[in-house]
Amino acid sequence: MANIKDVAKLAGVALSTASYALNDSPKISPATKRRVEEAARSLNYQKNGFASDLKKTKTNTIALLLSDLSGPYYSELIKGVQDVTSAHGFDLIACSSVGGPQSTAVKFLTEKRVDGAIILAHNISDAIALEAAKQSFPLVVLDRRIDHEYIFQVEVDNTAGAKQATEFLITRGHRQIAYISGPPNARDNKLRYQGFRQALEDYHLSPYPKWEIASDFTREGGYRAVKLLIAQRDLPQAVFFANDEMAIGGLQAFRENQIQVPEDISIIGFDDIQLSEYLSPPLTTVRQPKYEAGSLASHLIFRLLDGEQVDHHYKLMTDIVERKSVRTSRV
Repeated sequence: MANIKDVAKLAGVALSTASYALNDSPKISPATKRRVEEAARSLNYQKNGFASDLKKTKTNTIALLLSDLSGPYYSELIKGVQDVTSAHGFDLIACSSVGGPQSTAVKFLTEKRVDGAIILAHNISDAIALEAAKQSFPLVVLDRRIDHEYIFQVEVDNTAGAKQATEFLITRGHRQIAYISGPPNARDNKLRYQGFRQALEDYHLSPYPKWEIASDFTREGGYRAVKLLIAQRDLPQAVFFANDEMAIGGLQAFRENQIQVPEDISIIGFDDIQLSEYLSPPLTTVRQPKYEAGSLASHLIFRLLDGEQVDHHYKLMTDIVERKSVRTSRV
């Protein structure tokens, strides 16, 4: 069965242009709209009829679509969404996008089983979001950019947060700083790495490629990355982990090798998950406004359902939470 990507390719237009044209947006010229419609007809492209029937009835339900329901990052975000949906008398469905295009999360979008959706699931493709978004079915995406009339973005300033973290280490005397990254293709990781490198440049410090180790945002990944760092037999003064879960795994690896934090090496994380303050030592980290992001995304959904005009992009700031895992270096 043809999808909107096939239509866009045949018409020779961008995916967003095809979506606008098929949704009768005034942004698209009549000539382009005709070309897209002709391509759709030739491919027998059809929108989901079941979805159209479902949207005739309001569900009083909002969907929160996540990559994984088990991670500690999500609890505060879910609470932020839940508090707002509950205040509006709506139900909240949080579901995982495990399974990609065949997941329940994607079905909620394509079949319009809810009144609106908040997406923090990077394996839900831009194409699926573009096809689902309509004036009567608003979408808010978190930590992601999709250019569409009916898709709205809430993101944390990952670059500024990582720059803050790196500057925090530098101002405490650390000059040799390792960076343990998340997946190289993850947008938030790329932005955090930019902030890390920007801080080094601002302080005229050289990066150390041997201390820039790619991982996967998990505790196990942080553990493995620190094992590799230790195996080089040339430790830096400090380590910036691109999220707290990796920092927790890294802390375990240091402990197993009798390397004391912060006496022998300082570490800093990113996210400020609840567990961070209960570690030994408690983790200095960058606080993401997770509850606020969920709350803002929900408020936007309800304003859009009420027919209000809202901005397409919102950026939330981070701050440093200083605990005990960073010391002031004498070097």
